[in-house]
Amino acid sequence: MSNKIMTDKQTGEKHCRCFKRCGGCQLDEPYKDQLERKQQKADRMLSKFAPVNRILPMEKPYNYRCKVQNIYGLDRSKRIISGVYQSSGQKIVAVDDCFLEDERAAPIVRSVKKLMKDMRIPPYDIRSGRGILRHTLIRTSRSTGQVMLVLVTAGAMLPAKNNLVKAMRAAHPEITTIVQNICPDGMPLTLGERDIVLFGKGYIEDELCGCRFRISPASFYQVNPLQTEKLYSCAVEAAGISEGVRVIDAYCGTGTIGIICAKNGAEVTGVELNKSACRDAHKNAELNGLENIKFCNDDAGKFMQAMASKGEGCDVLIMDPPRAGASREFIGCAGRLAPQKIVYVSCKIETLERDLKAFRREGYKVTYIQPVDMFPHTMGIETVCLLERNGEKNEAH
Repeated sequence: MSNKIMTDKQTGEKHCRCFKRCGGCQLDEPYKDQLERKQQKADRMLSKFAPVNRILPMEKPYNYRCKVQNIYGLDRSKRIISGVYQSSGQKIVAVDDCFLEDERAAPIVRSVKKLMKDMRIPPYDIRSGRGILRHTLIRTSRSTGQVMLVLVTAGAMLPAKNNLVKAMRAAHPEITTIVQNICPDGMPLTLGERDIVLFGKGYIEDELCGCRFRISPASFYQVNPLQTEKLYSCAVEAAGISEGVRVIDAYCGTGTIGIICAKNGAEVTGVELNKSACRDAHKNAELNGLENIKFCNDDAGKFMQAMASKGEGCDVLIMDPPRAGASREFIGCAGRLAPQKIVYVSCKIETLERDLKAFRREGYKVTYIQPVDMFPHTMGIETVCLLERNGEKNEAH
């Protein structure tokens, strides 16, 4: 079924007839109205801490997602379909195209469906536990042109895999690597721990803020690199990064922000609890030839508490926590470490508001707030905040 994405010839605005059924977008209104809606929300929730800058828009707010996942199934006529998995109803919403996704993804998905039919590769049925292909993951890079296709299967068996790879390469020479990921159990759209590289290096590379990053199937990487450049540039500028500045990059993931800081001369320690992400961070530092950054596989709060107990410190703490925000323990540890500046990169404004109140009690004042529209057509707002130490803790707030 075609989505029938429509484009207004006068304004260039796009509309998708799958809007209400899919759930991938939450906003179906002109882009300028989306930006105003988000600006008002940011002002309402954050202006009590400091003036809120105008949200940084995306020049062309379409086809920005560099990570695309599609689940596969059968319709009532036993035809193979692909689309979005809705956990609430445990069903697939058939989607053939999406104006949020990199334009290279949809043709690859169509080829996968055709080859599944030709080579008799059945989609996996979560209810019966039968079938082979769970979903596909496509990662792309605009800066390097590289494309990764990940075939997520329920077991190691993948019929005619050599012919499948050969056919996909012939149909899509832009694909630079193909990986089979084996996920024997788990929820839809999850990855297993075992990868089998079927073609290429098993990863792609992307360039961001003058640095190069390796992206493997399970790597965390921002889905909108164009806006990520703006986001990270704001974070580095707010931190006042220069030669010799001591930085802790908490929740560092694959090391992106920390590596950009190190590239600008800072002495960086990245802390990440996820072992796989920490391994990727080490590789990314090597890829950029940096010796002024190191990574520790540890809980960030415990790591900072240990530093403070030894009398060690840092000039800047950079934190980019998950949507749940920072824990009370983490904020308390940050207060004991007492860096002069904290740069908070937030992907959920509700938890950011809560955490800024907690940091205020630790003796920090917000001096800079910059929203960035990372996810056009959704309600998401990414925000960079600078907090500066301004005195003693205040338990009264």
